[in-house]
Amino acid sequence: MVGVLAAVAVALVAAGVGGYQLFAKASGGFPEAKYRMSVPSELVDGGYKLTQDLSDTSGKAIVEENRSRANIRDPKAVVGQYAGQGEQAGGALVVSGMYGRFKNSAAARDDMMRGASEAQGVTVAVPARDITPAGSGLTVRCQVLTTEQGGVRSNVPMCAWGDDNTGATVGVVTAEDARKDPADIDLDQVAKTTLQVREEMREPTG
Repeated sequence: MVGVLAAVAVALVAAGVGGYQLFAKASGGFPEAKYRMSVPSELVDGGYKLTQDLSDTSGKAIVEENRSRANIRDPKAVVGQYAGQGEQAGGALVVSGMYGRFKNSAAARDDMMRGASEAQGVTVAVPARDITPAGSGLTVRCQVLTTEQGGVRSNVPMCAWGDDNTGATVGVVTAEDARKDPADIDLDQVAKTTLQVREEMREPTG
């Protein structure tokens, strides 16, 4: 699982960099900064515990790549690696994204998926598609990548959200999903987990 987690981190940091720099340019003003993101010590109701906050290290690349872009203002990065607890033991969750003021944020979901899929050492096993979990009213974009570590192939299911102030890609790896047929992975569940991560990381600026 350690090798898989490392591959997830690489893919998601690449998504954070590549995704936002692919935002289409737009005219008009920037949205108000109403929300920011934090890297809490636990996520998903305590199901995952923070093992590394990489916001000030790997996250610097995300900020530097995007600071001067015409469609972004005041970017800050959040990158965290989490280890599964209790029923999630043996699993991992990695989140990588930014908060600030963004134009054309709806395009971020597709762009972050593309950025992750172009990371070194990964291939697309299940193409990206939009999912709107029942009752949420929010859409995320999800896909399954595969990585290879020491000759062993593993699956990396992930989803991304994007809005006017925040956006991130979330990879959720379990021992079971890592080895199964990629087409059998429940991306609807990964989408629900992603929106829960959004709820727990996103907070009002005021």
